[in-house]
Amino acid sequence: MEDREKYLNLLASQYPSVQAAAAEIINLEAILRLPKGTEHFLSDLHGEYEAFCHIMNNCSGVIREKVDLLFERVLPLKEREALATLIYYPKQIIAETRARGADMNEWYRLNLYRLVEICRTVGSKYTRSKVRKTLPKFFDYIIDELVGVDRTDFNKEEYYKEIFDAIIELGRAEAFIVALTDLIKDLAVDHLHIVGDIFDRGERPDLILDLLEKHHSVDVQWGNHDIMWMGAAMGSPACIATAVDLSLKYGNCDLLENGYGISLRTLSSYAEKSFGCDERFLPLSEEHTLDSRDAMQIAKMRKAIFFLMLKLEGALIARHPEYGMADRDLLSHIDFAAQTVELDGEKLRFDASDLTTVDPSAPHRLTEEEAAVVNSLRRSFLSSEKLKRHLDFLMSHGSLYLIYNDNLIYHGCIPLRADGSYAEHTEGGRTYAGKAYMDLCERRVRAAYAVYQARGDETAADFLWYLWCGKLSPLFGRDRMTTFERLYLQDERFHAEHKNPYYTYYLRRENCEKWLRDFGISGEYCHIVNGHVPVKQIEGESPIKADGKLIVIDGGFCRAYHQKTGIAGYTLIYNSYGLRLSAHEPFDSIEKAIEERSDIHSNVTVFETSESRIKVGETDIGRRLKERIADLKELLHSYRCEGAGEE
Repeated sequence: MEDREKYLNLLASQYPSVQAAAAEIINLEAILRLPKGTEHFLSDLHGEYEAFCHIMNNCSGVIREKVDLLFERVLPLKEREALATLIYYPKQIIAETRARGADMNEWYRLNLYRLVEICRTVGSKYTRSKVRKTLPKFFDYIIDELVGVDRTDFNKEEYYKEIFDAIIELGRAEAFIVALTDLIKDLAVDHLHIVGDIFDRGERPDLILDLLEKHHSVDVQWGNHDIMWMGAAMGSPACIATAVDLSLKYGNCDLLENGYGISLRTLSSYAEKSFGCDERFLPLSEEHTLDSRDAMQIAKMRKAIFFLMLKLEGALIARHPEYGMADRDLLSHIDFAAQTVELDGEKLRFDASDLTTVDPSAPHRLTEEEAAVVNSLRRSFLSSEKLKRHLDFLMSHGSLYLIYNDNLIYHGCIPLRADGSYAEHTEGGRTYAGKAYMDLCERRVRAAYAVYQARGDETAADFLWYLWCGKLSPLFGRDRMTTFERLYLQDERFHAEHKNPYYTYYLRRENCEKWLRDFGISGEYCHIVNGHVPVKQIEGESPIKADGKLIVIDGGFCRAYHQKTGIAGYTLIYNSYGLRLSAHEPFDSIEKAIEERSDIHSNVTVFETSESRIKVGETDIGRRLKERIADLKELLHSYRCEGAGEE
């Protein structure tokens, strides 16, 4: 009761009169009746910066839809394409137009008019107040005026024209166009969900994170690749070795050295001295040919870091018997004299002759040179300001799962047993399963982050490595990671990584509905949004599963998956009309998009339409606004009972 009084007193300081409280109630009630904002869901970006940048600029096709909606009857196709490209890349298009000697004043005037019309359209579902808060600095008043002017009003026509003329005359047209295009893109997508795996495979995940940091409203559900890089940023030696190994595997030295300032010098010197070029470790990149000197050097470095990784992983597994991963401490299962490794109770022969840095009596022990490499890399990772900034962003904007507008969003899976029941994890005398286990995993991540911030024990981030590849990790969703087997064993039986039973049970509607209920979600229009496992659309697989209760949105954004999926990624779009899925075709380059006015072509599937347009009042924001309204009504009642607050 006392806390409630304190809260109402605090509220009264914001709304000190009947009039102020009543006005805010009226405002909030009106907002509840507006159409909900548009949400976009993307997953498994895997470092494909250029394609992601274009998707962000074209808002997964929404911008082109608005251009066609407004100008299809008055502008030919080529001009609509040019207008859309101007919104995507305004600075480049302006420079190009100027270079070809166009009448810039006339060009500015024409496009300013068109951009204002588009801006008015994309902002029409929001309150004027929200649009004003989104307006770019320095141009906020002018844009507010332009967007608010009714062009059919003859009395304002001259006023409208004079504003454009003044902008051009003062030499501010270019900056104004850039500001308008930024505003259009901000208003077109109200909120963005990134459903995991920003890192690895593609060249520049760091640039993707740079873009996300600037986004007006975004959240991230951590993927297994993200969590491994987060562990590396916190100083986990096993995660660092894995991050370096994967970067070298895909030939992404630029990410390490120029993106994050990670020095590879000590590793390179050690690898050059200790290892020859092994074709098994050549980078999987079209840019690197087999006879390339760079490729051979990368192969040596990857071999060196791979052996280091095996040692560090083995030591970590030994520290944590509770992980139940003793079978993955591979170095401890090698009989060096017999040249065999024991897997699943079988002894398999393999060539162990190149494991010269491993002491059979102490397989996890690092040599002096190896320890120097690990220490050098760890210092580089911990001293990278950009990597630290990205880690902080992923912690502040990220989570293991998210419940948002009756959608349960996560990257990997809810770990299950073979019979479909929740897999159990015991810790501290308590057993965790389902939602409780997912919550525990997130708490463990945040606890590790707190230790990192306090400059504590480097082993605090061990659990993040487990989330990367552990058999009950909700981010990994497989029983093992078989990199060693695929490199060293010809028997393909041991190459397989078996999926968690979740990926069988998630095909049934009743299972998905149960999981949703267990997370506190029910109703006709609730869903699970899932990433992680690429949908093989080329083979006829549908991303819409369990009669529409679960949507898998990993469509192979990364180039490495294009042949496997047949497409280049999905965007799930949730607007006031319902749900639709946009399947994207491969994107060539930003340069080509500008030069040819080309775009990412997308095939849209509308698979759930609301019976009536969804309002803000039906969303999470709406529920919070309703609570606010109830509080304000209580405050209003107290004012009237006390005869106070009247003005």
